[in-house]
Amino acid sequence: MPVALAREQGALLACGGASALSHRSGGVLWRMPVQPPDWVELTLVGRARAQREGIRIYRVAALDPRDIRRHKGLTVTAPARTLLDLAAVIPPPKLEQAVAEALARHLASETALREAMDRAPKRHGTKALRALLDRKAAPAWTRSKSERLMLALVRRHRLPEPATNVQLEAWNVDFFWREQRLVVEVDSYGFHSSPASWERDHRKEADLEDSGLRLRRVTYRQLTDQPDRTALRIKRWLSPNPAAPATS
Repeated sequence: MPVALAREQGALLACGGASALSHRSGGVLWRMPVQPPDWVELTLVGRARAQREGIRIYRVAALDPRDIRRHKGLTVTAPARTLLDLAAVIPPPKLEQAVAEALARHLASETALREAMDRAPKRHGTKALRALLDRKAAPAWTRSKSERLMLALVRRHRLPEPATNVQLEAWNVDFFWREQRLVVEVDSYGFHSSPASWERDHRKEADLEDSGLRLRRVTYRQLTDQPDRTALRIKRWLSPNPAAPATS
């Protein structure tokens, strides 16, 4: 047992065989993008027990065997059930990030998530998770603060939802509007920080344009200091006639 997991192992032993790591502790074990909790969080099947120091207990009357796994030698809720429980304790943007990454890494599928909800329709996280999955656009996987700012701007201004972190031939691109053949990259402070990165970005742009795509860039500063102007610029890029002035 890795030393880093000794606390989790101790919590499981203290609470007995009807317990499983869950919520944020389960998310950390599955390497989901969640903040490690101060206490070990676990789900306990059966009657209520007194809370123990360093452990946060979530009690349930039953836990379907399909919602339990062994991972790294520990009993933990399955990824789909972990996400369902996380939906009750983390804000929607964090939930979207966790779900999108789990889908991308094939930890869980949309079918598995919906089946987990069907098995526990009254769980506190069911409403939030169902709302996320029922949206027209798939959960968006963002890798940085700049990308999250960009996605928030797109949604706030009701622009068409792009695909995020898409693999196009040899390149991964930040945002892709397939119908408009538009790629938008978000440049942070480190952009063009070396001759190698400058060369790489120009090669990327040339390859994408050779494939019939348009690549445009926005900066972190534009997203924070000029969000409305940046949204209008993106709206113009998405227009059937991109050369036309944007209208308010």
